[in-house]
Amino acid sequence: MIKGVNRQVVEITETQCEYFERVLFFIKPEFSAVSEGDLKERATEIAQSAGMPPATRLRKSRLRLALNMGAAAFVGAAISGGIFIVSTFI
Repeated sequence: MIKGVNRQVVEITETQCEYFERVLFFIKPEFSAVSEGDLKERATEIAQSAGMPPATRLRKSRLRLALNMGAAAFVGAAISGGIFIVSTFI
C-alpha cells in the first residue's frame, strides 16, 4: 500500500519465473475505466513475457568484481613491496 496516493494497482502473483515472486502494475489514471479483467489479462501477459534477467548483466558484474579485486590486490602488493624496499635501505 502506498500512503497518500490514490492509485489503481494490479498484482500478479503467478509470474511463472523463478526470479520473481509477484509483480505490481500501477494503472495510469486515464485507463482506470478499463475493466479489471482486461487489465489483469494484459498484466499477466507482460509478467509472463518478462522472463529472467539477461545473463550478460550477471556476467558483467562478476567480471567487474574480479577485476576490482585483482586491481586491489595488485595495488596492495605494490604498496607493500614499496614499503619493504624503502625500509631495507633505511
